[in-house]
Amino acid sequence: MVALVVPYRNRPSQLPIFISRIFPFLQRQLVDFRMFLIEQDPSGAFNRAKLFNVGYNESSKYGDFDCFIFHDVDLIPENDTNLYQCEDQPKHMSPAMSSFNYRIPYSSFVGGVLAMNKTVFQLVNGFSNLYLGWGGEDDDMSVRILENGFKVRRPPLGADSSFWRRRRREWQLKG
Repeated sequence: MVALVVPYRNRPSQLPIFISRIFPFLQRQLVDFRMFLIEQDPSGAFNRAKLFNVGYNESSKYGDFDCFIFHDVDLIPENDTNLYQCEDQPKHMSPAMSSFNYRIPYSSFVGGVLAMNKTVFQLVNGFSNLYLGWGGEDDDMSVRILENGFKVRRPPLGADSSFWRRRRREWQLKG
């Protein structure tokens, strides 16, 4: 079973769009999943990595998940061929994002959507809680993955791995 862990804070225009797109997407893939929306108090600095760790811990109370997909709320898969499942190695599922002109920004990039099985997540000791704001936590995770002897897998760049990313001010609900 898949735990879809989504960190959230103050994105009221993005959340309904994300849910309206991701649920049918996962249902078409016949994924047995539960979504865990982990919301942070809006008064402090955003700590995305800590929310991922909280999501992992909380989801483990509700089922025996063997796959954890850590997913930004502002990313929507553009087609159904990028399978939302875990492998024996961590899987960076969003290497081609519209915000980066469908190119991976650098070879160690693992931001956006990252899938890990329970064993890998435990061996890398989760995400670092030390990063506030945006940035750094994904690069730290990439180092943790490599230092523990894992290799990041990715779908081939192109249509199979493309994601539509829009920042808050650019999102509109269409159709």
